[in-house]
Amino acid sequence: MTRTVVDRGTPLFDLTGRVAAVIGGTGVLGGAVCHGLGGAGAAVAVLGRSRERADELVVALEAEGIRAAAVIVDASDRASVEQARLEVEARLGPVDILVNAAGINSSTPFFEIDLEEWHRILDTNLTSVFLACQVFGRAMADRGQGGTIINFSSASGEIPLSRVLTYSVSKAGVNNLTRYLARELAPHRIRVNAIVPGFFPAEQNRKVLDESRLESIVRHTPAARLGEPDELIGTMIWLASERASGFVTGALVAVDGGFTAMTI
Repeated sequence: MTRTVVDRGTPLFDLTGRVAAVIGGTGVLGGAVCHGLGGAGAAVAVLGRSRERADELVVALEAEGIRAAAVIVDASDRASVEQARLEVEARLGPVDILVNAAGINSSTPFFEIDLEEWHRILDTNLTSVFLACQVFGRAMADRGQGGTIINFSSASGEIPLSRVLTYSVSKAGVNNLTRYLARELAPHRIRVNAIVPGFFPAEQNRKVLDESRLESIVRHTPAARLGEPDELIGTMIWLASERASGFVTGALVAVDGGFTAMTI
């Protein structure tokens, strides 16, 4: 049996020398992840649709002494993802850490959801993860040095929430894909896990949560508040670090203030 050899002299959460690609890095949560991974020593590729937002984040990262690059991508298009991988490699080097953080939502009632909206949400939230895992995962496997993939799921992935049907379906798919790939990619020393955020003040939540809905969510959350984006960073660095979580794969790690632990 082949084992991953870990340098016990390496600090537990040090990502120095690693290259991270964060798809959806221009979002609120993705941006926090970029700062966190960079702060732990990784070079960070910010991948997203908006050139302006990606460039702004790179300027902020570089001001902190973090090596970073902005790469524009349509995460639901294979050719775009392939090109983005090549650009990241040319500018920062081969990717060791892939984070899939792109996501959109909608509160359209069930009988009013059309196929355009259904496919738009599934393509952004699930197809993009599938494509990125194939494209970047293949490069990791071919390189032969292992790697780690961290997907963004949601509290609604296992406990479907009302008013967000398509979103819940997409995140349930992310959960299943994460677990499947943990087994599929293990022979290549590639670990695949998912962070399961609860409710954070991200853009997609602002669009679907009115005041009464937020009050209901907070009442159901033992921590009795929404999360702060920076509160995802510790879990992200832990999952990204081979030294800290080398025996962790196929895990869905909740960062939700206890939301998924509660029943009525």
